[in-house]
This record gives sequence, structure tokens and C-alpha cells, in this order.
Amino acid sequence: MYDEIATDEAINKTIAALKEHGVEAEAVNTGADALSKIKQLIPAGVSVMNGGSVTLDQIGFIEYLKSTEQPWNNLHAKILAEPDQEKQAVLRKQTALSDYYLGSVHALSETGEFLVASNTGSQLPHIVFTSPNLIFVVGAQKIVPTMTEAMRRLEEYVVPLEDARLMKVHNAHTMLSKVVLFLRENTRMGRKVHLIIVKEILGF
Repeated sequence: MYDEIATDEAINKTIAALKEHGVEAEAVNTGADALSKIKQLIPAGVSVMNGGSVTLDQIGFIEYLKSTEQPWNNLHAKILAEPDQEKQAVLRKQTALSDYYLGSVHALSETGEFLVASNTGSQLPHIVFTSPNLIFVVGAQKIVPTMTEAMRRLEEYVVPLEDARLMKVHNAHTMLSKVVLFLRENTRMGRKVHLIIVKEILGF
């Protein structure tokens, strides 16, 4: 039910609704197309931070970000390079001021809103306020008709899959601790929110 790619009609309806809510949106055919679009959107020399995202990994963004080819200031790499846990926590808070933040969403409604859930909340400051540029890459299977259905998708479909993934990778459970309901972006804030819908199944 929640793993079927949305129709072109639903995708176009969602894009139109997002634009009415202050979010730039477009559709691309493949993850490779999404990665190319990201490279076009982010200028050289700016600071970049990303949240943990299966989607970003699947399209090759994480691998590219770790490479010597990328032209940005990779803040995530600086966090991981710090061995001291207390200093790492400070760095993580400081990255909330990154020029660009990239991630995905857990459900996207045809009415132009989306949900982002988090266990720790570390990525949420970027999304709600601090980063002036947001880029979300979203598999088209995450589109649902309404926000009621979006929350149901998150609770009944996404959380169990993420829990199973974490148990396999880290032998730890996830928790649905904090959820951002992104209704619109106030354009007077001057931020740019860009959502790339990919016509593939990406992430959960």
C-alpha cells in the first residue's frame, strides 16, 4: 500500500500544492537525476549538512559527499572525525547553521504538506528554522492523499522498517520521538526550500 509509486497525476498535484505553500518542487525520473540536480543547486564553497537518510545514500549523494570531487564544506565529516563525544555534540549543534541542509521526508501529501520524524531531533532545527536552504529528495512512493494518511504511513509503515534496519545495523531500536509537520514555508523568512520527487522507490 505504501510502497507504490504515485501516478503522474498525483505527483503533479503534489508539486502544484507545494508551490502554493512556499516550497519549490519538481519531479525527476531517477536517483541519478536527483543527484545531478543537487549538484546544480548547491554552489561551491558553502557549508553542507545532511541528516541520516536511506534515500540520500541510495541516490549516491553520501558517497559523493565523502569524495574529493565535491566542492563543499562537509560539516558531517567534521563531526565524525571528532573522537571526543562531548566535542562532537557541540559540533553537531553548531552545524545547525549550515548554509544547506539535505534530507528526505517520511510522508508527503497531495495537499502540499510533509512529515519529518526523528528519534533525537538533531536534524529538526535545520528544517524548521536555522538553515537558509533546504533540499529534500523524496521517492514518489511516499506521496499520500492527505496528512491523516501521512501520519498513518509514518506510524504503521516507516517506523517498523526503520526499527528493523537499526536492529540489523546497530542492534538498537528506534523511537518515534519528535515529528515536524511542515505545512508551509513563510516566504518572508527568505529561506529556499526545494523538494525533488523521484519517480522511483527510494527510502521507506
